[in-house]
Amino acid sequence: MKNKLGVLVVCLFCQFVLGQNGFRKPLHGQVVNDFLAIESGYVMNINANVRTFIGSGGLFDIMAQPKDTLLFSGLTFQSKKVVLTEKDCAEVLLKIKLDLVNNQLKEVVVHKELKVKSLQGGSQKYVDMQFEDDKQSTAKNNAMLSDQTIKYGTDFVRIFKDVKKLLSKKEEVKEEEITDIAFVEYAKDNFTKDFYSKTLNLKDDEVELFLMYCSNDPHSKELVDPDQKFQLMDFMINKNKEFKKAEAAQK
Repeated sequence: MKNKLGVLVVCLFCQFVLGQNGFRKPLHGQVVNDFLAIESGYVMNINANVRTFIGSGGLFDIMAQPKDTLLFSGLTFQSKKVVLTEKDCAEVLLKIKLDLVNNQLKEVVVHKELKVKSLQGGSQKYVDMQFEDDKQSTAKNNAMLSDQTIKYGTDFVRIFKDVKKLLSKKEEVKEEEITDIAFVEYAKDNFTKDFYSKTLNLKDDEVELFLMYCSNDPHSKELVDPDQKFQLMDFMINKNKEFKKAEAAQK
């Protein structure tokens, strides 16, 4: 009876593992660059929540299947997200081209220009001014009676322009789309290095991979707001637990 129970438990466990991994098979790949050999970094399968290291020659092996999303990250190259296709998984050796991190300063060209000081507050106030010499040439407004509060009548054209300007400013305010890269840069700029190394216990070359992993969750884009810094911190701490599970699964 005990033997039958043991066999049943083993079968259920195998079924559970297969259910978790689906039809994932070992994927052999290589990361390449036109100018430099890449021999370090990480590859993470977000869907399977597993990760592996990039070894000598840029080679890596990871369990994957079509439609899985792979994240590539390292100190020498820019992070990249790749959604696998049927063709990718059928390749004997899948090659992924990565761009190097550009730390060079862009060339700065200085041009000598003649600067004209702008009129503070615009030129309208000078148009509104009337000098004594102008009184002789100013036409009277006979079509509209005036109590002298608006001496020369109502300038409807100017009122229309001012109202239109206010309305156009409101229309220009649009919510900008927050990309994965924007989230990564925001998170790096708003949290200290100690937060990632001591609180989250991440290595330097793991930080960007972790942030890209976080950015895959749509909720991360909602937290890119200075007023929600503590919510973002809590979000990343919880995400770090998932990230660490992937690391433990490789050991």
